[in-house]
Amino acid sequence: MPDTRIDFIYLSEEDMIKAGVTDMKACVEAIEEMFRLMKVGDYRMAGANGNSHGAMVNFPAEPAFPNMPKDGPDRRFMAMPAYLGGKFDMAGMKWYGSNVENRKKGLPRSILMLMLNDKDTGAPLALMSANILSAYRTGAVPGVGFKYFAPENAAACGIIGPGVMSKTAFDAVMATRPGIVSLKIKGSSPESPSAAGFAAWVREKHPTVTDIEIVDTIEQAVRGCDIVELATSSPTGDPSSYPYIAEEWIKPGAIIACPASARFDDDFLINRARSVADNIMLYEAWFEEYHSEDCPAYNTIPIPAVHVMELIAAGKMQKEQLDDLGDVLIGKAPVHRKKDEVTIYSVGGMPTEDVAWGTIVYRKALELGIGVKLNLWDVPYLR
Repeated sequence: MPDTRIDFIYLSEEDMIKAGVTDMKACVEAIEEMFRLMKVGDYRMAGANGNSHGAMVNFPAEPAFPNMPKDGPDRRFMAMPAYLGGKFDMAGMKWYGSNVENRKKGLPRSILMLMLNDKDTGAPLALMSANILSAYRTGAVPGVGFKYFAPENAAACGIIGPGVMSKTAFDAVMATRPGIVSLKIKGSSPESPSAAGFAAWVREKHPTVTDIEIVDTIEQAVRGCDIVELATSSPTGDPSSYPYIAEEWIKPGAIIACPASARFDDDFLINRARSVADNIMLYEAWFEEYHSEDCPAYNTIPIPAVHVMELIAAGKMQKEQLDDLGDVLIGKAPVHRKKDEVTIYSVGGMPTEDVAWGTIVYRKALELGIGVKLNLWDVPYLR
């Protein structure tokens, strides 16, 4: 008789920490390998094009039913499935609900879980708490960009939007450019508790960063910095309201990582900036899914590479002006195209990242005997 028993493990947030989910150096290495696999095509994501970010449930502004959730900031449910090959060889899906009102209850804005599945049978292998995992993989993606595009002697970093996303991105800064000694932080205001909290966190976790300044403006946060992380929670819909960075503020040779809304002058993007996307096909998929004459995709997805796709579609830029990170990693594109170029690095977020880092942490948990074993069935009732 075949063995039909299916067990899987549950990993709580505490279990994930014990299994190494906060090891940023290892996370950057995993995400770098993921990008190489994606470049050669050894992956699949959702949608007919295999590159969709995921499937999202949005809610109406005025629901017709009293119990239906009402639209609001980050009010959604989303499923993000993927398969990643190579040494990972794993299928999985991140699932989350998000509501900015959660913060009033002492909860994170988004609450995330990751399920890993056997690629052949579909059987569950692990169900894991994914808030920390998602935060670290999100920081590691800019980290791969810092590793390749930031000046080797980078000493100054600017943080615009000192939230959780910027904490893990700064961990990635320090993992890839440990010579950083100066940090400028721009919060929602000079008195922002998030800015002060970020500064205190850096002093405790990264004591080699000795010059920390909370600044009043985006310009102050950008000027003189070798690395800039721009991760604000600004509303989408009107690009003129997105955080703006002028070309003259940017230090020659700097990298600006944009995992959230950001705006630059078209003339700069078209003629002088180096635009790099973490996965061009993701932006092509977003453009295909969201762009119309009445509502450009950039109004919905506020990441700079989405606007670059619109400039390409309008004939104002050539497709070759948007570089793919994977091409750099496999040597198809140069790390730098010219001296002192400014790199605008767009970070979109993909479920392959969750599967990559989740697989590494899951295997470490198995090795260490961490987690709670759960039984799905010994023999399935229906077959």
